[in-house]
Amino acid sequence: MRWTVLPPTDFLVIGSGVAGLRAAIELSRAGRVTILTKGDPFQSASTFAQGGVAVALSEEDDVSIHLTDTVNAGHGLCRLEAVRVLVEEGPERIQELIRWGANFDKIGGKFAFTREAAHSRSRILRARGDATGNEMVRALLAHVAQQTGIQRMDFHCTVDLVVEDGRCCGAVVLNERSGELSLMPAKAVVLSTGGAGQIYARTTNPPSATGDGMAMAYRAGALLQDMEFVQFHPTALYLPSSPPFLLSEAMRGEGGQLRNHKGEPFMERYHPLGALAPRDIVARAIWAEMAATKTKHVYLDVTHLGADFVKSRFPTIYATCLRYDIDITEEWIPVSPSAHYMMGGVWTDLHGATSLPGLYAAGEVACSGVHGANRLASNSLLEALVFGMRAGAAAVAWAAGQPLPDLTRQAAALRQVELHRLEDAEKLRSSLRRVMWGQVGIVRSRESLIRAVAQLSRWERVVTRPVGTRAELEVKNMVQVARCVAEAALWRENSVGAHFRSDFPDSKRPGWNQHSEICLGKSISKAGGLISGTGGRRSESPVETHGLQRRSALARRLSDPA
Repeated sequence: MRWTVLPPTDFLVIGSGVAGLRAAIELSRAGRVTILTKGDPFQSASTFAQGGVAVALSEEDDVSIHLTDTVNAGHGLCRLEAVRVLVEEGPERIQELIRWGANFDKIGGKFAFTREAAHSRSRILRARGDATGNEMVRALLAHVAQQTGIQRMDFHCTVDLVVEDGRCCGAVVLNERSGELSLMPAKAVVLSTGGAGQIYARTTNPPSATGDGMAMAYRAGALLQDMEFVQFHPTALYLPSSPPFLLSEAMRGEGGQLRNHKGEPFMERYHPLGALAPRDIVARAIWAEMAATKTKHVYLDVTHLGADFVKSRFPTIYATCLRYDIDITEEWIPVSPSAHYMMGGVWTDLHGATSLPGLYAAGEVACSGVHGANRLASNSLLEALVFGMRAGAAAVAWAAGQPLPDLTRQAAALRQVELHRLEDAEKLRSSLRRVMWGQVGIVRSRESLIRAVAQLSRWERVVTRPVGTRAELEVKNMVQVARCVAEAALWRENSVGAHFRSDFPDSKRPGWNQHSEICLGKSISKAGGLISGTGGRRSESPVETHGLQRRSALARRLSDPA
């Protein structure tokens, strides 16, 4: 295998969704920026985001109301300062994006705000009906193209982060087309690789969402937080012959009804808000209804909304379902929950800085504290904009005093590394996804989680050796991230938000407001935060240990700068 050292860049951005593109724009004000994208830039989760972006811009809304809705949806585990940053800076970031050419839908010359579950106001901006993420990425890519200091490298998969003298100073990169491996030095690195939905058999995420950034940060020694909180979207298309295509929550916001196999609306039996209850409640209600009726799906009914309205309001969903012979203007849509969004991820402060100097993170890969135990619908795109910008600005400030790193020694060491083949990588990927769906899914228990952790531990031993293809790297990352999720879920012996334990259904057990933390090789204790240490494990190598700890949601404030 041929190794090369690429020309250094001031700033390296890994991932090209909304968070990565916004970070790159900010970084370009202070130096050369390289954006690495695994595969095609239009295959990011941002591009597939349908429903919209939540922002307090309408006449009936206020940032304080948006804050309250977000905190309520997060079940008491949001970081209040992070939510305040989100809602207060969000309007400015959206207005900025509009100036850069983003076109959001209007009615009568005014923005067409809609409402989604757990929002007390109509504050969801949308674009082209149900293509909001795609429009935001388009506008950001166009603005990136105007910046002379930004270089894009598509079809370049990041293998690992490079750490030297306790700081992140670049990455190992795989050219997917040539198979060549390279070192890319950088003063600072911003992770914006998205989530890890592909660790589940059913997911609305694109195939690229394999937890790469979380796994790389974990291997580099960065802290991961709240990994047990995985949001399952209540309504994904259920057909044996199709992938779980997302059916936007906006469909229920516009009046769509959930019905069981008898045709009965059932959500009012589970929550006063009915179909507009928070996502975690709707997903578990559907799960319970499927179990009670011994069926694999329920139905989403929008037929009463009128054919013209449905076609114009949800053109992408209408066209996609029609390809599977479902006319949603005339037929009920078979739906069931699917893994959708990671609330946990690489811990960051309010400026996107991780626990590893020189490494920043924004978007779904990061745990900024905004979402708590359950993300409020349509807050993710806003978080990506706000914290992408913040991460970029913070990386600029940090890198001002840093020289470009010399990775000559690392390059020499890497040339001695022998790459191995991962046997039956696709079989392992498929088996892992089934285990996670069955044992670490919407409803969990001690028994199911112990089985999952044991199996994942066996698989982790298989994927420890260096590999050299994208498919093999993805499986390695999926195994490591899945284990983090399973171990954190086993540790949290209560039910809160998206995490539900059938053996601990009470949400207010002692310690309910504490955060799980996982870090490789050491137990992390930060000022004002550590409550107690639990669990952990030791593998063949003494440097591969999980430190899993609890931190109070309130104590977190003491260690985060405003």
